Amino acid sequence: MTTPPTLSVVIPCYNEQGNLIPLVTGIAQALDPLNTNYEIIITDDCSKDDSWNVLKKLAAENPRVLAQKLAKNSGQSAALWAGIKASRGNYIATLDADMQNDPRDLPKFLQAMTTADCICGSRIEVRSQGDNLIRQLSSKIANGVRNWITRENVTDSGCCYRMFKRECTANLKFFKGMHRFLPTLFKIDGYSVAEIPVNHQHRLTGVSNYGVWNRLFASSHDLFAVRWMQKKMFRFQVGEQINFPHVTEKKF
Repeated sequence: MTTPPTLSVVIPCYNEQGNLIPLVTGIAQALDPLNTNYEIIITDDCSKDDSWNVLKKLAAENPRVLAQKLAKNSGQSAALWAGIKASRGNYIATLDADMQNDPRDLPKFLQAMTTADCICGSRIEVRSQGDNLIRQLSSKIANGVRNWITRENVTDSGCCYRMFKRECTANLKFFKGMHRFLPTLFKIDGYSVAEIPVNHQHRLTGVSNYGVWNRLFASSHDLFAVRWMQKKMFRFQVGEQINFPHVTEKKF
């Protein structure tokens, strides 16, 4: 596609060979009726299964599918960030490759983009439909701790199902674990964030790569780093400029 799309759907992938075809099919079924120009960018984080071969096949059959593979296993944040950097859409949607995020919610996100710069999915109302009790409890604890330390009120900060304007990513700096804190990082840059309820499905195939450790303990250092950013980082705006013909307005 030579014309930049309206929407880029960005997906990190690790060992999801059985979910990739239903995922791409579900995205197409959700977006094709809207007549929206879109692309699907899937980044393979050096999967140990056949995910990369499945992605190569999908990309050969569908020009909307852009597949890339990291040179070495680097984690979910790196795979997500690589996809965001490769995207071209005015809006960027991020979701997991395990099919627990329902592609049928994508039109709902697009509709909600008129209300905020970033729309976050919240699985709170339907969490029991896709997760066992241990995962529900670990998610609840992790959400509570993250909101307490960062002074946030995001009801489901662990949900990576989001949609945001491209400009929200302009000043982001990559760090491991960044994907968990995107709404807070956007707020630091002055962008507005809202939430909508989303579906939460059972995983079709494969096993989860995340547990209590990933949801809370492994991100504890990141929490305090983000809190430091909230306290120390600030925005400023240039009021007037002279002899800067290549610059119209820039926010920092």
